[in-house]
Amino acid sequence: MISGLDHIVLVCPEIVSGTAVYSALLGRAPDWQSVSEDGAATAIFRVNNTALELMAPKGDGPVAERLGEIVTDDGPGLKSLAFATADIEHAHHRLTRRGLKPHEIMPGESRSDISGKTRTWRRFRCDDAETGGIRTFLIEHVTGALAPVDAPGGAVVGLDHIVINTPNPDRAAALYGARLGLDLALDRTAPEWKTRFLFFRTGGLTFEVINRLGEDHDARASDSIFGLTWEVHDLAAAHERLLDAGFNVSEMRKGRKPGSHIFTVRNGTLNVPTLFISHDPK
Repeated sequence: MISGLDHIVLVCPEIVSGTAVYSALLGRAPDWQSVSEDGAATAIFRVNNTALELMAPKGDGPVAERLGEIVTDDGPGLKSLAFATADIEHAHHRLTRRGLKPHEIMPGESRSDISGKTRTWRRFRCDDAETGGIRTFLIEHVTGALAPVDAPGGAVVGLDHIVINTPNPDRAAALYGARLGLDLALDRTAPEWKTRFLFFRTGGLTFEVINRLGEDHDARASDSIFGLTWEVHDLAAAHERLLDAGFNVSEMRKGRKPGSHIFTVRNGTLNVPTLFISHDPK
């Protein structure tokens, strides 16, 4: 039903500066840019296993108004998840049966300001109350789906994992595992970090759902998309590239996973906690 994470939506105050920031951060230009009639400006960065879609208000229109409200109320940051499916009707039926209360399937279309090409899709949104408060969509591409292109040296090639914060790990386990059907690869409590980790895998990346132990959680509170860990082939080259671009980055260090090395990006990410990671060749 779900073949991967199609894209993540990052809402920013203004598209030109947001695109410049993420072009420098990821080391690659956007693959798609457009402005819709309802006031949404977008820039999409396609990597090998997902895409990051920047959205910002542009001009007048209902979507511009809503995006402006989101930035004013919550600030910029990661706001939505869109999962990929090859059969939108089947997915809609299954998720209806699983209680996610999906909205109507709607068509979509966009024309690129870069290439002049058009792409079309169909998608639906699940009820926020059933997805832990995270805006969650399923999308089926009809024409013009973006394909990954080779990345320059030191650039991001893919998304290693996305981190979701939850006050209710059992609810999250039911959502991502039983209801959305992602593969639960790990459920581990680590007292040394005062955290319970749930790892789900789909489409070549990991959803790392974390619950902080010992904190006074309201189990009815919403989950949130916390941060991203981008994968590069050459961590040292990426580290040097970001330093040259003026980012504040940590020293490189060993990651928790054997054979991995990481560093932290401390600024310039539009409120998105960000790591870079590389893995030793197997």
